[in-house]
Parts: sequence; C-alpha cells; structure tokens
Amino acid sequence: MSQGISPERRPPNNPRGAAFVIAAGLAGLAALLLVDAAGLKQDGGYAGVGPGDVPRIIAYGLLVLAVLTVVSGLKGDLPKPPRQAPAPVLWILGGLGLQLALLHVVGFVISGALLFGMTARGFGQKPLWMAVAVGLGLALVIYGVFDQLLQLNLPAGPLERLIFGG
Repeated sequence: MSQGISPERRPPNNPRGAAFVIAAGLAGLAALLLVDAAGLKQDGGYAGVGPGDVPRIIAYGLLVLAVLTVVSGLKGDLPKPPRQAPAPVLWILGGLGLQLALLHVVGFVISGALLFGMTARGFGQKPLWMAVAVGLGLALVIYGVFDQLLQLNLPAGPLERLIFGG
C-alpha cells in the first residue's frame, strides 16, 4: 500500500469553489461590519457624517466585491491559482513573533529592524543582514520622528536610550 493520496483520488484544483468560498467570506465580513456599524451612535453634527458611515461604506464595497466574485465564479473566467509557497509566510510570521517577544526587551528599533529584515527576506531579499541594516536605519528614523517630533513614546531599549537619551 502506498503512502499519501494517489493522484487519481486527489481533489481537483477548483477555482470556482474557491471563488464562492471567498465571496461568502467577503459577504460575512460585510455583514459583521454592518451589524457593528448599526450599533454606533449616528451623530453626524453639522457635517452629517457619523462614526458608523465609514464602516458602512467599507461593508457596501465588500458586498460589491462579493457579488463580482460570484459572477466571476459562475462565468468560470478565473485564473488557475498559483502554487503556494509556505516559506515566505513563515519568514514574515517569524519576524512578527520576534518583534512581539523582543519589543520590550531590546526596544522598538532593534525589534523593528528584525521584523523588517525577516519580512524583506520573505519577499526574496538576500542577504538577510543587509535587509536588517536597512530596517535598522528606517526604524531609527521612525523612532526619531515619534520621539522627537510627535512626542509619542515607543518602547525604548538600550540603543534608543543611547541615541535619543532617556
């Protein structure tokens, strides 16, 4: 007996079914937004625009996308989905996990640089050290803007204390 699924028993790659599942997800998300927006106080004041208007607009847009996705699924003019590669997603998730774990230990700049580097690596940038170096420069600029110009606090580590004081 062979291991795994034999090729003749494998489920077909059906983009039509995927289109209907995606359309259902879009419609469900739209319904969730509409229900949430209905609970918001509609006090538009002089402008006539209240806090529930933007979620409603987004929900209506999602409903339009859901209908268009169903139409495309019924027509069958959908492209064959490409083969999925898990490695880029794992690089990005690893970077997010590292940033979450290290943010309050090493600060915003170093954890942001690691996230940037690993995300760039997930998108195919090599070598990793160069992407982390670029991320370090960007994170320093972002930290400086938030700390010095906007007077908003981001988690500071030893590098931030050394450069920006404390």
